[in-house]
Amino acid sequence: MPAPNAITPEKLSRLVGTAGCPRIVDLRPSPTHVIPGAVPDGLRKAQAGDAVVVVDQDGATAAIAAAAVMRSDGLDAEVLEGGHVAWKEADLPTVALAHLPPRHPDGRTWWVTRARPKVDRIACPWLIRRFVDPDARFLFVPPGEVLAVAARNQAEPFDVVDDGVLWSHRGELCTFDIMVEAFGLAAHGPLARLAAIVRGADTDRLDLAPESAGLLAISLGLSRGHGDDHDQLEAGIAIYDALYRWARDAHAERHTWSSHQPSRTRVTA
Repeated sequence: MPAPNAITPEKLSRLVGTAGCPRIVDLRPSPTHVIPGAVPDGLRKAQAGDAVVVVDQDGATAAIAAAAVMRSDGLDAEVLEGGHVAWKEADLPTVALAHLPPRHPDGRTWWVTRARPKVDRIACPWLIRRFVDPDARFLFVPPGEVLAVAARNQAEPFDVVDDGVLWSHRGELCTFDIMVEAFGLAAHGPLARLAAIVRGADTDRLDLAPESAGLLAISLGLSRGHGDDHDQLEAGIAIYDALYRWARDAHAERHTWSSHQPSRTRVTA
């Protein structure tokens, strides 16, 4: 049983990658790997009533003190029991920060890609928001302007055809694959399942996963149903939230017309 105002790694792991994940604040100086979605202490942007989980190296005094101060400010702050050490010992996923773009003065990473997104350009922002930087800013511009805007705004270009861009297609892999690998998340089973679906939908390889054709259809429908790229992004993120939960919790479940019908008890005289 966790201590008061504490959460176990296993319980937090069920929230990571979902829309209901609390703000994860990492107190450790200059970490190379963090819990997915964690932000440095100085970048916390929580308001009264928000849920926060504080992480230090071992869940000791530093995290306990920081969480106590946050609770005095009206935040619903908990400590990760055992800290980052316990998370690693439980063999839970972490994000490698080696390829994380520099943060802007607003504390956010900025990214830029081509306007009118379809598959990769929605999947990648979802991955970044849920696992890398929950506050990331995304810019959508005409294809020929991506690199110029990237230079002007110090934004990280992605899903653009250019040999100098890290985040792009490589061989048979799409940009989502590259991000999952570069951020050290390839061994996380649900993301591996989702990556195959995204790759199939984005590269016209609908044979890669049965769900790829459905994702392509939904993606094209979203693109035609939204005139604003940011509105489309928000709608698309909900789709990927659902796909992630399916890939994590329900990929083996089957459904028929009768699968959830109440059983009928035959009454005999």
